[in-house]
Amino acid sequence: MSEIKQPIPIVEVENLSVRFNVRRGVLRQGVVTTVKAVDGVSFQIAEGTTFGLVGESGSGKSTMARAITGMVEPTEGSLHLAGINPKDLSGGDLRRHRQLVQMVFQDPYSSLDPRMKVRRIIAEPLTFGANAGSGKSVRSRVYELLELVGLPPSSADKYPHQFSGGQRQRIAIARALAPNPRLIVLDEPTSALDVSVRAQILNLLKDLQAARGLSYLFISHDLQTVAYMANTVAVMYLGRIVEIGPTDRIYGTPSHPYTQALLASIPGEQGAIGTTLSAEYEIPSAMKIPAGCRFKGGCRLRETLGNPAACDEIDPALRPVSAGHHGACHFLAESLRQDGSDPHLISRA
Repeated sequence: MSEIKQPIPIVEVENLSVRFNVRRGVLRQGVVTTVKAVDGVSFQIAEGTTFGLVGESGSGKSTMARAITGMVEPTEGSLHLAGINPKDLSGGDLRRHRQLVQMVFQDPYSSLDPRMKVRRIIAEPLTFGANAGSGKSVRSRVYELLELVGLPPSSADKYPHQFSGGQRQRIAIARALAPNPRLIVLDEPTSALDVSVRAQILNLLKDLQAARGLSYLFISHDLQTVAYMANTVAVMYLGRIVEIGPTDRIYGTPSHPYTQALLASIPGEQGAIGTTLSAEYEIPSAMKIPAGCRFKGGCRLRETLGNPAACDEIDPALRPVSAGHHGACHFLAESLRQDGSDPHLISRA
């Protein structure tokens, strides 16, 4: 019997780190400090699915997005897009490969050039390299993309300032679709929009994914939006993934105290006893990450357990909670029990 080959993930990230050197002092001539924006992150994104990346500001979400799109260079680790490491390519091959990944930014007011008509904004990816076509074919493609995102062809002859925020984000999505990508990175794509418009954009993204088999990396601090969009969720804290798994398990049986605290903070939600953050909690600086567990300063569970030495000495690695669900805590069973979940869910694999 022949072996069944598993499909290659559209994204494979292995032990990826992104660090920046920052000079401090007068005229920035002082000591160099290293900012660990992303610190040893690993995950995969399956073709045709949505991978949600959540966490507070400064957790490393946007840096991770920029590493995947090639905007920043990883310091360590490996990144494969459709099975290929971009580091192995150069010139035209690299440019063509990079078109597999496109990005939609948070603010549609600043991501579109106000001096360009919509026609030119969307046509840019279609007028160079392998995608270059005749004027007639490019014009036809622009009209097709506008209709695909719910805008009339007449929009092509207008400037961005003539549209609402939701319409501008539709234009940004059309531009991202132009080179026929396989992965779209969505960095807070609805946070700058009115509440009434957000659902329309999210539903548009879902429809496009179903029709075109797209994969999404969906980045947001809005847990309810991520729950609606994502198949898999990873929770980031100070550059590390502290919990990862299928969406229903992350939201139904969160294993990490930080995930529990985030879910308890959702407006209108009833958080479990003990899942709120310590009163004195402040996220440490990425320039001075604490030894041991980086979340120990905000962890109620650590206080409840009498401040165990392991929390001060060892940075916990991800370990299984259940099939496909992992958490980075020394005391996963106790954390699940505190949250009201069954501690026997923890996998012994």
